[in-house]
Amino acid sequence: MLLLPTDLYITGGVLAVLATVLLLVVLPPGPARAVFRPLPLLRFSPWPRPRLPLRLLTSAGSAGVLGLALWAGRAGPRDPLANPLPLLVWTLFWIGLVTAQGVLGNHWRWTSPWVAPAAGLRWLLGRAPLRYPRRLGHLPALAGFLGFAAILLADIAPSDPARLAGYAGVYAAITLAGTAAFGTAWLVRGEALTVLMRAYARIALVARDRGRLAIGLPGWRVLRGPQMPLSLALFCVVLLGTGSFDGLNETFWWFARIGINPLEFPGRSAVIGSSLGGLALANVALVAIFAATLRLGLWLARADMTTGAAFRLFAPSLLPIALGYHLAHYLTAALVEAQYALAVLNDPLARGANLLGLGRFYVTTGFFNEQGSVRAIFLTQAGAVVLGHVLAILLAHALALRALGSPRRAVLSQAPLALFMIAYTLFGLWLLASPRGL
Repeated sequence: MLLLPTDLYITGGVLAVLATVLLLVVLPPGPARAVFRPLPLLRFSPWPRPRLPLRLLTSAGSAGVLGLALWAGRAGPRDPLANPLPLLVWTLFWIGLVTAQGVLGNHWRWTSPWVAPAAGLRWLLGRAPLRYPRRLGHLPALAGFLGFAAILLADIAPSDPARLAGYAGVYAAITLAGTAAFGTAWLVRGEALTVLMRAYARIALVARDRGRLAIGLPGWRVLRGPQMPLSLALFCVVLLGTGSFDGLNETFWWFARIGINPLEFPGRSAVIGSSLGGLALANVALVAIFAATLRLGLWLARADMTTGAAFRLFAPSLLPIALGYHLAHYLTAALVEAQYALAVLNDPLARGANLLGLGRFYVTTGFFNEQGSVRAIFLTQAGAVVLGHVLAILLAHALALRALGSPRRAVLSQAPLALFMIAYTLFGLWLLASPRGL
C-alpha cells in the first residue's frame, strides 16, 4: 500500500461522497424515491406444498456440515489452516456467507443450520413452553454478537481448532436450548447470527416482492418494510462500530495509543484488555455520535420526531457502510484463506486424501508482491467503502423524504448525518491505507 498514491485515492473517495450529498440537495423528491424502486424479475407460480419443505433439507445439510466440522475441530489437525472448522467459521461463514447475504439475497433462509434442528425440537417436544419476552427485543442477539466479536478480536487463539470447537459447541447448545424454550421466536430475536443475517438481507439486491423475485438498489427493502424496533436498530449501529474497530485495532496508530511497538508484538494475551475496552468504547462512541447527529438534524428541520424514533428510522442506512467495511477489511484474507479452504476440501483431515483430484495443492500469495495486483485490491477495497457510504446517504435521504415529506426538511434533517458520513468515509479510507501490525 505504501507504494500507491493512497492520498489521491482517499481524496477521490471523499469527493465522491461529497458530490452525492450535494446532488441530493438539488435533486427533486421524485427521482430520489424512484432510484430505490425495484425491477421485477420472475413471478412465483403456486406449487403444491411438499410434505417436507426444501429448506428443512438444506438446513439439515448445513447442520450436518457444522456437526462434522465440530468433530474435526477436536479430532482433526491442529493447524488452523488445515482444519475444516476455523475455515468454516472464519472464512466460509464470516467472510463468504455474510458478504453474500448482504449483496445477493437471503440465502440464510436455506443455509441456516438452526432451522432443521428447531423443527425437530418442535416435533419432539411440541409447542414451546415459554413465550419470548417482548421487552427483551433483540438484546440477547446483541449480547451474542458482541461475544462473537470479543472472541474474534480479543481471544488469545480464536482460530485454534479445539478452542473454537468449544466456543461453537457452547453457542450451538445455547441456541438449541433457547429454541426449545421459546420456539422460533428465539431464532428471530435472540440468536445473533440469524439476526445478523436478517439485518443484512434488508439491503440485498434480490428479494421477494409481492409474489415476484425483484432486484433493486441495495436498501430498497428497507423502504418497503416497517420501521425496525429500537433494539434491532442498536444492533445495526453496533455492526458498524464493531467492523470499524476490527480494522482500527490492527493499525500502528492504535498500537501507539496502547503503548505497544507493533514491530515487537508481545502476543494477543497482552492486548486482551485493550481490545475489549476498545470494542466497547468504539460502539458506545458511535451510538452516541449517531444519536447526536440525528438530534441536531431534527432540530434544524424543526421535525416533530423523537430521537429514538429517528434512531429506529435511520439505523438501517448504516448497513451498506457496515457491509462495505466488512468486504474491504476481509478481502485480502479471503484471497488467501479461500485457497486453504479448497485444500482442506481436497484433504479434510490432512491424511493424504485427494477428494477433488487436486493433488498436492500449493497456496500462493504472489499477488501481494506486484504493484498492479495490489492496486486492484486496494481500489476494490476503497470502492466498497465509498459505494457503501454513497448508498447510505441515498437511503437516508429517501427515508427522510418518506418520514418528513418536505424536501427542504429532509435535506436539513440529513445535513449533520451527511457530514458525519463524509468524515466516516475519510476514516474508512484512512484505515485501508494505514500501516498495520499483527
